[in-house]
Amino acid sequence: MMTVLRWLDILLFLLLAMILQGQSVSNVTVVKLSCENMINPQGIETLQPRLSWRLQSDLRNVHQSAYRILVSDDPKKLNTNTGNIWDSKRLNTDQSLWINYNGIALKPAKYYYWKIMVWDVSGKPSSWSETSRWQMGLLHPENWSNAKWIGYDELDESKRIVPGIESPADKPQYKNLITGKHILPLIRKKFSLGKTVSRATAFISGLGHYELYINGTKIGDRFIAPGWTNYNKYSLYNTFDVTRQIMKGDNAIGIMLGNGFYNIPNDRYRKLITAFGNPTTIVKLLVEYTDGTTAEVISDDSWKVHPGPVTYSSIFGGEDYDSNLEQKDWSMPSFNDAPWKKASVVKPPTNKLVAESDHPVKIMKSIPVESIIKLSDTSYLYDFGQNASGIIRLKVKGKKGQTLRLYPGELIDKNKKANQRASGGPYYFSYTLKGDNMEEWEPRFTYYGFRYVEVIDAIPDTASNKVLPAIVDMQLLHTHNSSPRIGNFSNSSDHFNKTYNLIDWAVRSNLQSVVTDCPHREKLGWLEQTYLMGESIHYNYDIYGLYKKLVTDMSGDQTAAGLVPDITPEYVQFCCGFRDSPEWGSAGVILPWLIYKWYGDTTVMRQAWPMMKKYVQYLGTKANDHILSHGLGDWYDLGPKFPGVAQLTPLPLTATAIYYYDIALLSRMAVILNNRTEADQLNILGDSVKTAFNKKFFNPQTKVYSTGSQTAISMPLCVGLVDEKNRKDVFATLLRSIDTSGKALTAGDVGFHFVVQALSDGGGSQVLYEMNARNDVPGYGFQLKKGATALTESWAALEEVSNNHLMLGHIMEWFYNGLAGIRQSENSTAYKQIEIKPQPVEGITAAKASFESPFGIISSDWKKNGTEFSIAVTIPPNTTAVIYLPATASSVITEMGKPLTASREVKSLGFKDGKAMLQVGSGKYHFVVK
Repeated sequence: MMTVLRWLDILLFLLLAMILQGQSVSNVTVVKLSCENMINPQGIETLQPRLSWRLQSDLRNVHQSAYRILVSDDPKKLNTNTGNIWDSKRLNTDQSLWINYNGIALKPAKYYYWKIMVWDVSGKPSSWSETSRWQMGLLHPENWSNAKWIGYDELDESKRIVPGIESPADKPQYKNLITGKHILPLIRKKFSLGKTVSRATAFISGLGHYELYINGTKIGDRFIAPGWTNYNKYSLYNTFDVTRQIMKGDNAIGIMLGNGFYNIPNDRYRKLITAFGNPTTIVKLLVEYTDGTTAEVISDDSWKVHPGPVTYSSIFGGEDYDSNLEQKDWSMPSFNDAPWKKASVVKPPTNKLVAESDHPVKIMKSIPVESIIKLSDTSYLYDFGQNASGIIRLKVKGKKGQTLRLYPGELIDKNKKANQRASGGPYYFSYTLKGDNMEEWEPRFTYYGFRYVEVIDAIPDTASNKVLPAIVDMQLLHTHNSSPRIGNFSNSSDHFNKTYNLIDWAVRSNLQSVVTDCPHREKLGWLEQTYLMGESIHYNYDIYGLYKKLVTDMSGDQTAAGLVPDITPEYVQFCCGFRDSPEWGSAGVILPWLIYKWYGDTTVMRQAWPMMKKYVQYLGTKANDHILSHGLGDWYDLGPKFPGVAQLTPLPLTATAIYYYDIALLSRMAVILNNRTEADQLNILGDSVKTAFNKKFFNPQTKVYSTGSQTAISMPLCVGLVDEKNRKDVFATLLRSIDTSGKALTAGDVGFHFVVQALSDGGGSQVLYEMNARNDVPGYGFQLKKGATALTESWAALEEVSNNHLMLGHIMEWFYNGLAGIRQSENSTAYKQIEIKPQPVEGITAAKASFESPFGIISSDWKKNGTEFSIAVTIPPNTTAVIYLPATASSVITEMGKPLTASREVKSLGFKDGKAMLQVGSGKYHFVVK
């Protein structure tokens, strides 16, 4: 009996200990721990990293009431629930995003480990989360341990071309200027380690781009790393854990360098040329031994260099590779580098090195060839069936010294040859064989947008002619920013599903280190699409890191006068509206706001405040009686002329409307940042601009703005320029304007975003559906009918312009926040308060979307069957939602098959505008309306 009682005492003691340590039977678990919005990141450069997490539970109405974070420099200490670096203790709050680290001062290059437990609303603790980690970057210049920038040689200062030169082939003084003929080197360093290695970390930047090898192994899976920037302002470096590649004894580091935007050759196709310098790299390898001591290997003039097999590298022109110039085992310690020359220590190309915090560009998909067409005895056309950004992967057999060329194209001409007229030509890849039985190759430092590849001087392996190199296999490797996909959409309309894919291919192809307009001809970061297409991109991909980088780029490129140029990084200074268009530069104000709304982060707007304020002041200096009159306006709207500068809407209307929107947003951000005085001043300025705008453009009798175009009416509705007393009438004029066009699209790059928003917010989704569910006039269906596989630059899918372009995909946001109805409430950030407000239309019987918000998955899945409407909804923990159902007071509404009155988790908020409003907490719900 005593033994039984003793064991009961022990069990009770253990149970009490487990509870005190947070090990309870709570249904809530903590998942997806992130630091600075990244999972287990490396290269963190803030001394107060911000930590976030999500809750997971099968229950409804799950909320966090408190949390406790432990941070340690040793994961074993966390196993005993010891946070020797920081123990936050229990903090009573539901906040689970952007929690500032507040412990002992963090050290450069060091790893830190953390875990968390939370308490739910009933006070029950969760179990401890799994352990997560982050690694600090090199916080100060001295942390690079005097590492040097090295290369094959240094560019003569007199040959430096910064800023770049646009279209040099069209300018006689630059037409014959030779640039980009420098050596593209292999760089290596052999070193020896005398102790057993515990951990090794490589810090590296290579400009324009690099590939890193250690002991014969390529490190990481990045493509054209690091991301590109204005190298006069700052450059990016990457951090790699290379513990598995480093060993006791002899080791070797190898680096290949390519040009990128850092140095653009003045031959083949080039939108512009630059020459910041010749390719260069800086490296620090930090080795930690098991005995607690450390060693370092840094780049300096003891490293060796040699010409590499990449003989031509151009971000605009392609890449040439001669496999006969390969140095076998060149990144192995056993390689004899005696014939190589010493590396040149070069002038630092940038004053600021910053850890790259965005998701890198990677090879994200491999697309096999669909068909091969013979063009001649020496040329063939490979069709991959999909227009996408990327490169090729080649498997080929042939004789030593044979060279084949591959011309990618998104279209083909009447002779079925690659058509590069609208995408930039000549652009090609070339490969010279070394004569091995099977050779494999893919370009390293360039990419293009294409569907087809025209092969010159090679044949398929199945062809009978064996004189030329034989291609055994070729694939299209789709490269783009690896930001995680967080959204999916489908519906009962095959047309709209194809439209979704059409836009998504263009989005992916143009998410790179910046948001490009096209993946071939320009590859430049045109800014208007970043916010006009922002919702459309954001519902599909986690773009926090990318958009944060863009804000940094814009701040760096802002002129002394306050101008935010139309492109960033600003490699070349374009003329007129192509450098200074308010609808483009306003991204400098709108992006920090969107980041705050989407992710709940105030630091970006705080850091960008000087840039935003200065830009609004700049626009004020350009205004005449508060009216702006410059820029490109509603670019590529559908008028009687070939598309370009706005045809249907006056430039002053769009320019002034976005100016007013900037002021309004800046005022709201001033309040959030506790700048009340500035907010009041901005409100006064905004009122003056609004008065001037309506005086110039609004006809109070007809309720029409300006020309009455779709854009002219939609923009004022969306940015707050329409007085409340006139909103209903102005919306009616928009519907009439659309009817007048025969429900055809006329708005362009700037305007169609606002058309979509105005119709969706104003109850005009049926009209929006009817405008876009057709293929007889220019639009999405028209493009699909012409065979487009990615969104095109023009509504009419013209061959004369890009056929993989980002800017006109605005219907995507309606798929999510209109048709499926996933959006957040007006005053919410990071989707803390959610609205599920589907907009069923005649012609669609079902729609389904899911979206991974900062708090977790939000989903909406509805169906119509006769008079019955059903919807399944998922709301993530730590949030609330209002669900809008098409119903009146006489409708019969059930939830999970039971009357609403039987559900304690659903609160009725009444009926309005033909919709029942139901308030719910987290969980899964299923409603049926009859």
